[in-house]
Amino acid sequence: MRIGLLGTGPWAQAAYAPALAGHPGVEFAGVWGRRPEAATALAGQYDVPAYDDADALLADVDAVAVALPPSVQAELAVRAARAGRHLLLDKPLAVSVAEGRAVVAAVERAGVASVVFFTARFQKEPDAWIEEQAAVAGWFTARAQWLGAVFTSDSPFAASPWRREKGALWDVGPHALSVLLPVLGDVRQVVAAAHGPADTVHLVLDHATGASSSLTLSLTAPPAAAGADVELRGEAGVTLMPGSSEGAVPALSRATDALLTAVRTGRPHACDAAFGLRVTEILATAQARLTEGRELSPTD
Repeated sequence: MRIGLLGTGPWAQAAYAPALAGHPGVEFAGVWGRRPEAATALAGQYDVPAYDDADALLADVDAVAVALPPSVQAELAVRAARAGRHLLLDKPLAVSVAEGRAVVAAVERAGVASVVFFTARFQKEPDAWIEEQAAVAGWFTARAQWLGAVFTSDSPFAASPWRREKGALWDVGPHALSVLLPVLGDVRQVVAAAHGPADTVHLVLDHATGASSSLTLSLTAPPAAAGADVELRGEAGVTLMPGSSEGAVPALSRATDALLTAVRTGRPHACDAAFGLRVTEILATAQARLTEGRELSPTD
């Protein structure tokens, strides 16, 4: 399968390009970016063509991987699906429900395969743990903390305009939901949402299984306090999600495997565009509750 890369930023450079170039089952076929000089530089590292027109790249490939801000990703994903190209997308699928629905509608109409890259769902140890816990009944509650230091360190992602605008809810919130939903079921209600320091948010969710979960999300944690953990408590006792022994590139390679399998079998992957849309819907509901909370101060 010939696959092209849309995007040239730090995430494309650090994860997507090396994952595609090193995958034995695909041919890394070219790069397009919003800055032609950046596309030329990244493509040159892997001896693949640089495209100055996204539609020209779409015409030359079977699939695209997208490493772009979510609002840009959504529009290009629709164009790619309409062109009959399979999709390897990044989280969040979109930052509005309307954009997410447009992607899913285009995927369904075109009959193309889609996979959204939620890191923990494609890392060996966390993914195996998620699958194991999803088969266990009687979970009572869960606690998820996804604390990043993007804005308090020298992270290459600190300059990202969409992260500065949308914050932790939209950047690391998808990671937490991608772990909790397969285990505790869909979210029936965002029970509470409150702001913490800087971009930190706290959520309380009611799940279809009757369990509840609490999430703390931040990109402005002190570096010494950064990290991610998920704890489940229920009839089976207490369990913690294990860390991963590998980085993003091997996980993206597995996401590419998942896309190839979906193309070959015609069966949707659990992390397809429809799942990405559900995550966007939950985040949009949480965002609305956060906005309501700011408008209603304790003195009102």
